[in-house]
Amino acid sequence: MKKVHFIAIGGAAMHNLAIDLHNNGYLVTGSDDEIYEPSRSLLAACGLLPAEIGWFPEKISEDLDCVILGMHARVDNPELLKAQELGVKIYSYPEFIYQNSQNKQRVVIAGSHGKTTITSMVLHVLKFHNRKFDYLVGARIEGFETMAKLSDAPVIVIEGDEYLSSPIDRRPKFLHYHPHVALISGIAWDHINVYPQFDEYVHQFELLAQDLPKSGSLIYDETDSLVNTLGQKEYADIQKYAYKAHPAVVRNGKTFLQLPDKKELAIEVFGEHNLKNLNGARLILSQIGIEDEQFYEAIASFKGAAKRLELVGQNDETVFYRDFAHAPSKVEATTKALKGQYPNRHLVACLELHTFSSLNKNFLKEYAHKLDGADTAVVYFSPKTLEHKKMPALSVEEVKANFANSNLEVFTDNQSLKTFLLSKRWRGSNLLMMSSGTFDRLDFKELSSQILS
Repeated sequence: MKKVHFIAIGGAAMHNLAIDLHNNGYLVTGSDDEIYEPSRSLLAACGLLPAEIGWFPEKISEDLDCVILGMHARVDNPELLKAQELGVKIYSYPEFIYQNSQNKQRVVIAGSHGKTTITSMVLHVLKFHNRKFDYLVGARIEGFETMAKLSDAPVIVIEGDEYLSSPIDRRPKFLHYHPHVALISGIAWDHINVYPQFDEYVHQFELLAQDLPKSGSLIYDETDSLVNTLGQKEYADIQKYAYKAHPAVVRNGKTFLQLPDKKELAIEVFGEHNLKNLNGARLILSQIGIEDEQFYEAIASFKGAAKRLELVGQNDETVFYRDFAHAPSKVEATTKALKGQYPNRHLVACLELHTFSSLNKNFLKEYAHKLDGADTAVVYFSPKTLEHKKMPALSVEEVKANFANSNLEVFTDNQSLKTFLLSKRWRGSNLLMMSSGTFDRLDFKELSSQILS
C-alpha cells in the first residue's frame, strides 16, 4: 500500500485527488490550517479530514512514498521543512498527475476563461458514450463523484491552470502536463500577484503551445486576438485547429444550435462564450475518437459546471443565476450572455471583488465598462477581505471611477446589498451574482425565495 501525505489537503484540486487516491487503495493522510466546504464534508465522508487543524511535522516520516504539496502552504511550512530534511519525495499536484499519466494521451484545456466549462463538456460527452478516461477539472459536474480520477484509462483530460504549481515551484501548473492535445480558450490578464507584467502572463500560454510534441494538436479561439496571434505562429510539425462560436439562434429564452444538416438542437447552456466553449470541446473530442454526430447527441443534455452560469431559481418572469466570474473578461462575457438570452428583461448584475487581482488598485481599471451590459450594475467588496489579504483600503469612489459606469451601485456590507436587492421590482427582471467568493456568505437560497415569491 502506497503512503501519501497532502500538505494543504483542503484545496479544491488537492482534496479531490486525495479522495481518488484513497478510493484506489492508497494510505492517505493530510493537514491544513483551514478547510472549508465542500472540502470538509467530502474529506470527512472518506475518513480523511484531519483530526486537528494546523501543521504537524510528526506526520512526516521516511516511510512515505511522497508528499503532495499544495499552493496554499508557505515555503516555511513545518511539514514541508521536515519532508525536505528527511529527503521524502515532494510533488506539486500537477507533477503527481503527470507522473501517473505518462503512458496516457494527455489533453490539456487552458485559457484565462472558459477552461472549466470546456473541460466539463468534454467529460460529459465521454461519459455519455461510456468511454474510459481519467480527468482533473475545477468544478463539480453532474454525474461525477469527484473532480479528479486516476486509473488505467488510455486518456486523461486536464483543466490546465496557469497559476503557480506550489510554493517551491513557480512554474504554471499546465507546463507540467506535457499535452498531446492542447486548447487555449482565451487570454486576458489575471493573477497580477504572480504575473505583474501582462507580457509575462501571455508568455506562459506560448510556452504551453511550444511544449506540444511532433504530431500534437493545438486548438485555439480565433476570435480572441491574443490567442489568434499565438495560434498563427509557427510550431514544428503540429496540427492547428481554429474555432469560433457555434452557429445558434435564441428563441424565448432558449438556445438552439444550428447544425450542418439545417436541423436545430436545443441546448441547456447559452451565451456567445459558451457557444465558443462548445465548439472548442467538439474539436478536442474529434482528436480522441468522438465524431460530430456523437458529440451533438451528448451535448444536448449538458447542464453546465457548478457555479458556471448556474441557475439558482426561477419563475415565469424572473431568473436568478450565479457565476464564478471574477476576472474582467469573464464578467463581461457572463453579463452579455444573460442579457442576450433575455433581451427584454431588466438585468441586475452584481460582482464581488474578492481575488487579489480584482482588489488591486493597479488592476481595477481593467474592469472599465465590463458591467455595461447590465441595466443595473452593482459591485460589492468587503473591507475585511482587504484586511485578510493585507491589502490597502479601497474606497467606493475608486471603484466607481475604475468601472467607468456612472450608474454603478457599490456596497461594502452584504446586508445593505441584500436590502437593496429586495427593494427592487423583480417582475420582468433577472438577477446575476458573480464571484469566486460568497458575498460574505450571503444565503443565495434565502435570497432566491424572497425575490421569486
